[in-house]
Amino acid sequence: MSFTDFITNHGKRVNKQAFVHLVQVSKIDGKIDQEEFDLLHKEGKKFGLTDPEIDHLIETESNSHYNPPYSLEEKFEHLYNMGEMILADDVVDENEKRMIKKFAIEAGFNDSKLAGLAEILIEGIRIKTDEEILFKKFKQYILE
Repeated sequence: MSFTDFITNHGKRVNKQAFVHLVQVSKIDGKIDQEEFDLLHKEGKKFGLTDPEIDHLIETESNSHYNPPYSLEEKFEHLYNMGEMILADDVVDENEKRMIKKFAIEAGFNDSKLAGLAEILIEGIRIKTDEEILFKKFKQYILE
């Protein structure tokens, strides 16, 4: 196995792990709606997964531990994707808010900022704020 194979395989494993967490978010209310299912396929393809891989991960998802990325931009992207998944059915319940806060804690964000971060993400996604503008607002809030 070459070094390139290692990087590619490692990247695919990391992408699968991030995708599994999106599946967990979509299942937090006990079911996957059609909108959530469609979004899972769309996001899964962004992660480089095939339709059969996506379907398999949806069926076999487990409660694995979340290993967040290192960079703020990648952490934001993961949380943004979770926010999109939460809003796919246009309903945000308390379990979904707790889930995004849990992942934010695991990503290393300060407890005192969690409620504000979740609000910025969910409201920004809901009103379709440009992702770059939302990232700047997110980053500014963290650095305050």
